[in-house]
Order: sequence, then structure tokens, then C-alpha cells
Amino acid sequence: MKITEKLNPDTVDIDKLDIAEILHKINLEDMKVSEAVSQSLTHIELFISKVIDVMKAGGKLFYVGSGTSGRLGVLDASECPPTFGVENEIVQGIIAGGEKALMTSIEGAEDNEKDAVSKVKSIVTDKDIVLGISASSATPYVLAALKQANILGAYTGILVCNEFDNYDFIDCPISVIVGPEAIAGSTRMKAGTATKMILNMISTTAMIKMNCTYGNLMVNLKPLNKKLKDRSIAIVSHITGKNRSESKDVLKISNYQIKEAVLMISFGMELIDARAQLERNNGSLRRSLDENR
Repeated sequence: MKITEKLNPDTVDIDKLDIAEILHKINLEDMKVSEAVSQSLTHIELFISKVIDVMKAGGKLFYVGSGTSGRLGVLDASECPPTFGVENEIVQGIIAGGEKALMTSIEGAEDNEKDAVSKVKSIVTDKDIVLGISASSATPYVLAALKQANILGAYTGILVCNEFDNYDFIDCPISVIVGPEAIAGSTRMKAGTATKMILNMISTTAMIKMNCTYGNLMVNLKPLNKKLKDRSIAIVSHITGKNRSESKDVLKISNYQIKEAVLMISFGMELIDARAQLERNNGSLRRSLDENR
């Protein structure tokens, strides 16, 4: 029996408990997730290193999953463009059943191997990297997608929350053993939390190494709303020491490109020169600032 399907001996009486006691039980289970993830950091690091190599060579990262796993992959992918300023295609989520499955359960979608193969064939190339997400480790849709990606020449990984029998078409397995769920088989709980944590690690670390941050600041963000425009102003002010009004004025000139605005303020550059300097430094604001000091 899969670990995620087993009965949890610590929650067998959960239906007899009052609300406060149920919350305490669930919280105790959740505390186990971070430790489980920490035991898998070496394999996560290996996968991220490959993601960075692929992105630097112009390839894309694809997440593939069903149900909760698929939704979490789509979520992480969808948050990369506004957070890190990358194009929508750089990180993509593929979910069994398509867009409708984001909102509702699609009967039989996780078993539709033919659909997985077709989808991968249509968008994945040998320049790309594909991470299958399957708490159970055996979702047919995910395994079929990975097998097809391997045939196409893409690098493949899989994130599971069970012991894993490796396949020759998977290059990098990541197994995170969070133990039986508080409600047996409900992998939206600990397994879902572990998945979210690891996807955060993958995309965030890759984007840091792709020069999308300066320190822990999102200097590549797309200011798509008032909140993000305000954040852009705050970031420029923090880095340059200028007041909000001055920072906002230069951001307007740079079309709210934070890196360019910082260089323009710091060194009195024109926009075209700031862009050229960033290009010379592969988009690194840190190296561009150091170059002029």
C-alpha cells in the first residue's frame, strides 16, 4: 500500500474530537512536512541545477500533474511572470483534463495517457525540462507525459510523496516522505503542502540565478496593478536612497523597469545606456551596479 494511502495512527479518532483538538492534530501533522522536505534537498538541488542550465540555453520548464498536483503546478507557473518578469512560456503548467480541471474534478483525466502524450508532443522539445508531480508516484497521466518527454529528448524529473520505483525515462526523482495523511489518502494536505514548498524552491531559486532579483528584492517584477507599482517605487527608493517622488519619476521614464531605473538614478544614465549595461551583464543588476563603482 502507498504511504499516502495508509491509515494514520495519530488521527484514527479525529471524528470524535472537538474543533480545537482537530486543529491541533492537523497542525502536528503539518509540522512534519518541512522536515521531510529537508531530507530531500540534495535531489531538489540537482533538479534545480538542471532547470537553470535549461533556461540559460533558452529552454522551458514544464510541470505536469493531475488534481491537486496539477493545480499546484499551474499555480506556480502562473505566478512566475508577474513576480519575476519572465515570459509566460518560460514556466508552464500542464494539468490532466485541461483548464476545466483547475476548477472541478474531471472524471478519468488522471488515467488518460493518450491525452498526456498528445499534449507533451505539442509543446515540449529536446531543449526543455519536465517535472511530473504525483503524490502517489503512479499517476498514469504523469508517467505517460514523462515517458513522451524523454522520447523527445527533454530532461525529466518527478516529485512524489511515496517510495519510488525508478523508471529509465525519469532522470531525477525527488521523493518526499511526509507520511500518512490526517485523512487517509487526502494528498491535498501534507503532500500538497510539501509540493507547494518544493515548487516554490524550484522556481524561486531558478529565477534568482537567472538574475531576476537583487538580494531578496523582486527587481524584475511586472507592475500590473497599483500594488505592484507601489512596490516598484519602494524597491527603487530602497536601493538608491531616493525619495518616492524621485523614484516614481524615473520609473515612469523607464516604463516601470526597476533595474533600468536604479541604474539611471545611481549613475545619471540615459535609459538606452542602462539597458545596454544590463545586457552586458546578462540582466544582473548587482554586476551592473558593481561595474560602475
